[in-house]
Amino acid sequence: MNLLDRIKELAHKRGISITQLEEELNIPKNTIYQWKNRTPSTKRLQLVADYFNVTTDYLLGRNQVPDWATKEEVVELDKLLDSNVNMSYGGETLTPEQIQRVKDILIATFWDIVKEDKEKGKKM
Repeated sequence: MNLLDRIKELAHKRGISITQLEEELNIPKNTIYQWKNRTPSTKRLQLVADYFNVTTDYLLGRNQVPDWATKEEVVELDKLLDSNVNMSYGGETLTPEQIQRVKDILIATFWDIVKEDKEKGKKM
């Protein structure tokens, strides 16, 4: 999955089009579509990441799924992450950075557990 695919997926989950996203973020029309073949500016990439509450690393595909992971396992991880959308501590909603840190920990722990289960011969 490339940068444009990730942004399309996030926009779809949010129920908006790429055009609407560009309008909301004051990005010129069709700019995001050009990112399929070009690298965006750091400023614009960060703007999109902040809008969707994800990291630029996620958008750029640096948080890749292990090669040995099945589609079903990826779906289970997505369910886990989606179930923790409204994160708070002490009655206060976590900041986007804090939420991403929690998600990164969940992702790493999830794949560790799946790998251990595979080594033991367990199936999902």
